Amino acid sequence: MSDRGRQTSEAPQAAGERAVSPVFLILTIAFLALAVAMVWRPGYARGLAFPFVLVGYLIALCLHEFGHAIIAYHCGDRTVRAKGYLTLNLLHYTNGQYSILFPLLIMAFGGIGLPGGAVYINTALLRRSSYSSLVSAGGPLLTVAVLVLLMLVLKGGAQSLAAAPVLQASLAFLAMLQVTALLFNLIPCPGLDGWGIIAPFLPQPARNFGRRLAPIAPLLMLVALFYVPGLGSMLWGAIFRTCDFVGLDPRLAIRGYHLFQFWRGV
Repeated sequence: MSDRGRQTSEAPQAAGERAVSPVFLILTIAFLALAVAMVWRPGYARGLAFPFVLVGYLIALCLHEFGHAIIAYHCGDRTVRAKGYLTLNLLHYTNGQYSILFPLLIMAFGGIGLPGGAVYINTALLRRSSYSSLVSAGGPLLTVAVLVLLMLVLKGGAQSLAAAPVLQASLAFLAMLQVTALLFNLIPCPGLDGWGIIAPFLPQPARNFGRRLAPIAPLLMLVALFYVPGLGSMLWGAIFRTCDFVGLDPRLAIRGYHLFQFWRGV
């Protein structure tokens, strides 16, 4: 879950990091290599769907968190550079258990992409308090950019991808993960970006309440979506409407989801 709106006085964890990290480059190369392998070795494509979507999800996570960091940097918090947030290094955005394992389990068994990563912004350094709203919006904007890129690939390469149906379905599922991550993360719940966007304009008691609730509110929201009648249906209804809006076939995405679940068999 996200802690990006929390003030912190932590010392910079890494200094002098400016270039794109080798970790992100390796993820990108692996993603492209898996795509090529799925085309050239269709007999192995079914087994490659899981790592392909997983690596794509990690790349999207890096870009989402980079979106927060780059806006924070230009709004006054220059410490994000020393913390390594501008390098797209996955290791700077994660804590393993909650940033990778938990979102992966939800993605695998619930088909919902979660924000996952976290960047720690010193909001006291922002030139205006309202800029924290822009910082919170930075991640979702990059998620939209990833979604647009995936849709361009799916639409522009539709004829070619028809000859690689596993790759096509996997890309569709990856695109749907961006839709689910975007819609879930924009819920105005403390700890999520949706709350961070509106928080600067709320009364101080409401902001204080949200700050106290932020560590557990996203988890409570997730539990509610699965167990409170009607809430999950509302979210999935919004997901499918958004898929229709962007031209994503949800049936193809769901097929990609089933391919991702390698443990289900053929």
